[in-house]
Amino acid sequence: MAIFSDDVKVQLRNALESLGGHVNILYFTQTLECGICGEAHQFLKEITALSDKLSLSVFDFLADKEQVSYYKIERVPCIALLDGNDEDTRIRFYGIPSGYEINSFLRALHEVSGVRPALTDDNMKRIRQISHPVHIEVFVSMTCPYCPEAVVNAHRLALENPHIRGDMIDAAVFTPLAIKHKVTGVPKTVLNGTIELDGLIPIESLIAAAEKSQTT
Repeated sequence: MAIFSDDVKVQLRNALESLGGHVNILYFTQTLECGICGEAHQFLKEITALSDKLSLSVFDFLADKEQVSYYKIERVPCIALLDGNDEDTRIRFYGIPSGYEINSFLRALHEVSGVRPALTDDNMKRIRQISHPVHIEVFVSMTCPYCPEAVVNAHRLALENPHIRGDMIDAAVFTPLAIKHKVTGVPKTVLNGTIELDGLIPIESLIAAAEKSQTT
């Protein structure tokens, strides 16, 4: 069954026309114990069919252990984005980026393709000076209008600094993880499993938290 109607496909195709370079989408799935994996795969097949600048590679979470380890994939379904040189951008989507999150997914595709809005010189300097590993997890729901911006900010930090990973996590799909981090509202951002930020915060605050997370 198709995920997108013909009208929505036209809108998505138009949105993807402004992609810069190529983006390779990696999809990690498994047959057993993944109720939404089939839907996620169909979602990606329909998206990638709309632009010749998108390609899709599929890996099994259990069988393709080398790729799972290399890309640090922690659960499925997971979407990872590689740039035109097949370099990992450390951008991850855990779950299906549908609903409002289609906006963060399209934004990620554009930014990975090279089409990204400018950040201030100060913000860029601070992001690039971070020299310790930072793992940013943004818990969202697909019905939250404020969540995509929080995801976009986390992904932008990951895109600009190889020490940073940025994950979108569907709190409704990965409930035990959401419970672990006491997610009672979204967006909620967790850095290195210790620093917790509730609600939508400006990118400057996320950068400050990432800087602080180096010493935790």
